[in-house]
Amino acid sequence: MSPQAIEALALSLPATTHSVQWGGEHVFKVGGKMFAVLGSGGGLSFKASDIAFEALIESGRARPAPYLARAKWVRFDDLTALDPDETAAWLSAAHGLVAARLTRAQKREHGLT
Repeated sequence: MSPQAIEALALSLPATTHSVQWGGEHVFKVGGKMFAVLGSGGGLSFKASDIAFEALIESGRARPAPYLARAKWVRFDDLTALDPDETAAWLSAAHGLVAARLTRAQKREHGLT
C-alpha cells in the first residue's frame, strides 16, 4: 500500500485528526489520542487488541512498535506487503480501541456517541 492510501484510510474514520510530529511522522488521532503512526521513513504502527498483538507478533507479520509495545502497538515495516482490506480493518479497530477509552464528554464533543 502507498502512504497516501494509508493516510486516506485513517482520515476516513470518524473524528480523526492528522498531524506531523517528531521530525516527519504522520500521527493519526481521535479525541487527541494516537491510534496510528505512519513513519517518515516508511512503516506503519497502530494500537492493537491483546489478541491481535500476540497473533501478529507470533506470526512474524509485525513486530512490537518501538516505545509503544507495552501499550500493545504493532509495527509493519514494509508498506507494500499490506493488504488494503486488512489494513482498513486494523486501522478501524485501532481507532475503535482508542475512541472507546475517551470520556463520554469527549465522545459527544467529537460526535462519537
